[in-house]
Amino acid sequence: MSHPTDETGAGRRPDAGARAVPGPAPVPPAGSPSGSPAVPPGPQEGPTAADLASQYAAKSGVRRNHAGQIDVLSSIGGVQGLAESIGPGLVFTVLFTLTTDLQVSLIAALAVSAVFTAVRLVSRTPVTQALAGLVGVAFCAFVALRTGNAEDFFLPGFFINGAYIVAMVASVGFRWPFAGLLFGFIRNEGIEWRKAPARVRAYSTATWIIVAVLALRLVVQVPLYLVGNVAALGSTRVAMGLPLYALGLWLAWIVSRPAPAVSEGSSASGPAAPKG
Repeated sequence: MSHPTDETGAGRRPDAGARAVPGPAPVPPAGSPSGSPAVPPGPQEGPTAADLASQYAAKSGVRRNHAGQIDVLSSIGGVQGLAESIGPGLVFTVLFTLTTDLQVSLIAALAVSAVFTAVRLVSRTPVTQALAGLVGVAFCAFVALRTGNAEDFFLPGFFINGAYIVAMVASVGFRWPFAGLLFGFIRNEGIEWRKAPARVRAYSTATWIIVAVLALRLVVQVPLYLVGNVAALGSTRVAMGLPLYALGLWLAWIVSRPAPAVSEGSSASGPAAPKG
């Protein structure tokens, strides 16, 4: 501990007999009982738009390959993810077409989805996609059992599809196009692309491509649902599921490629080729 000081020097001993005159006690700042300066807490800042976009891009599963192009198979969950997507619906369609037994067909579809989830649990791989698929199949089965109509197994998918269309159209309207959120971070653009009107237009066009894929599903499948053609509905549902979405994703990636960067001193006829 340091020694107390007087007016004439540090550590000097006071004369004998001198009485120390106590000065006024320091008044601690309000709200600081220990006498240390009170530091008001700073504002609690929530996640920024860039943080939210980054988290969404990270969870989307979209990846690039070594050539800098979109890895379509990896982006839809690989072969396992593709099987998890089309397996339950395919089994339901085949069994119902052969047996016309709604309950057996629904149980088989649920069993296939449960097996996929169990495989992921045993192999300790991310279970989110399979678990979401299991919940989705269970809900579809519940709807079909309640109505007694096999075609209603596919009904919830129409509403989900429609919700995605509305959300993507809104994202274009608010100048936060879905494709930009999906591709911006894996292209190292972050959300800086929003400052360039040309990039916003490119990502808006890419988003419209994905919207067109989703709308095409409804155009083809809803009439089949209305006439109760389960076999055709199930077949088109498989073909126009992840495979068609993967094609739309690839086209959206190609359309939204950044313009080639022209290095200083290079001619306009020889720009560097972009990698994505």
